[in-house]
Amino acid sequence: MMRKPIFVLLLNMLLFCVSASAQETQKSEFQQRAEAASQSGGSIGAARYQYIRAFEDYAAKGQMKEGVECAVKAAAMYHKENYYKEAFDLLRRVDQAINAAKQSPSAAAAQHYEVTKVRMDMYMKMRKGSNVKDQLDIMEGHANAAGNEDLKNDLLYNKAIYYYSFGLNAQGNAVFKEMVGKLTGKKEYDKVDGVYQTLIGNARKSGNANMVAQSYSNYIVWKDSVNALKVADKVNALKQQIAENEAVISEKDSKLTSRQAVIITLSIVAIILAAALILGGFALMYYIVLNRKQKKTIQMVNDNNALKAKFIGNISAQLEPSLRKLDTRTPEVKALLDFSQHVQTLAELENTLVTKVETEETSVQSFCEGLMNEIRGNVPGNVTLTVNAPKVSAKINKEYVSHILLHLLQNASCFASEGGTIVLEFKKRNVHTCQFLVSNTGQVIPEEKRDGLFKPFAEIRDLTTGDGLGLPICRLMAQKMDGDLTIDPTFTRGTRFVLQLQI
Repeated sequence: MMRKPIFVLLLNMLLFCVSASAQETQKSEFQQRAEAASQSGGSIGAARYQYIRAFEDYAAKGQMKEGVECAVKAAAMYHKENYYKEAFDLLRRVDQAINAAKQSPSAAAAQHYEVTKVRMDMYMKMRKGSNVKDQLDIMEGHANAAGNEDLKNDLLYNKAIYYYSFGLNAQGNAVFKEMVGKLTGKKEYDKVDGVYQTLIGNARKSGNANMVAQSYSNYIVWKDSVNALKVADKVNALKQQIAENEAVISEKDSKLTSRQAVIITLSIVAIILAAALILGGFALMYYIVLNRKQKKTIQMVNDNNALKAKFIGNISAQLEPSLRKLDTRTPEVKALLDFSQHVQTLAELENTLVTKVETEETSVQSFCEGLMNEIRGNVPGNVTLTVNAPKVSAKINKEYVSHILLHLLQNASCFASEGGTIVLEFKKRNVHTCQFLVSNTGQVIPEEKRDGLFKPFAEIRDLTTGDGLGLPICRLMAQKMDGDLTIDPTFTRGTRFVLQLQI
């Protein structure tokens, strides 16, 4: 008497799950409009606008998977037209929406992976190798957190493209070998073939002859080796089919026994499903509680960091009046005063990093010449000073840009070689991107020390020889202007710093 109500209950639950799944997979009106505009070959801007609306609509409903898919397409359309700033701004919004959504950590990690992948594609298009590598490292963390083998295979594919694109053939071969080995081990030969064809096609489109040669050579070797595996698979498939036919014959001979076994098996499966539902409910509650605790912990850490920066800035501000009562001509006292001011500046920049800065239209040539004239008196007479800047204007924050470039020029004057040159250049890379470049001939900074130059408090120093906060402050100023400050790894005649800004 009890079996029928239990069966009805399970059937209702199944129908409810199917109905809920159908509702979740239904596309929103905005997404349908975006796809229609994209397929009809209409305006990219119109399709992009509808995809953004679709993302916002999905996010409001808590359907983050569909929302992220639409946002990723919109961002790709932005950077296809070289609107990098808009693309980066949209991706930041998507990451914030993912963090705010109530979903499992693995689902959030998978969505963050797709967002980071678009950033990697943009940096790849801009040929910024170090930024591409950073994004790949972040993608690897998300893929591991998601526990998704498809993402891990996709990561290997993008790593191979990165290595081949930047001439790192040995690393590219190793990564590609690992990826092919995984897919071949699963007998997913069509996927391997598709990956090779995609890689070769991308290499041809980008005009990368090295990547085409490497990909095609590896493809031929793999194609030869896999033919033998396919033959073996066919033989095994035939053996399996024979075994299955024999099993069918045996099953017909013992029909009654088989039916009883099926009934028992179905009963066991029903019990297991019921237990799985109960355990799944407990697991879901556990992850919800754990996620809330993690959010509180992250918020507490962020609050503590902000308070720490404010505390250090206040301490430095309180020390400054006492230090000024001492003899400021003493090198140690002067060094402490400079250190105190730098710490205050650093703390202020960290606390206001997301605050936008004002810009103004500036004549680039006269601006650069004025900065060079400020250091002219401190440069040895046998060092040549050169300004290469066109007669154009750009919208910049003159206070921050002046501070950064003067710091770089003063450092260049200290380390310029005898009879060498110091050059200040301006280059406009595209409609929304420009660069100021400061270079000097002389000793090259070792590669292993370059990253440490931009990290504050990276080493214990004698403050009378400098506190090492100048470049970290300059990079924070650049980031506050939606830009970055880096060392050009391709410059080998000395050192060249690159200040890249979005205009």
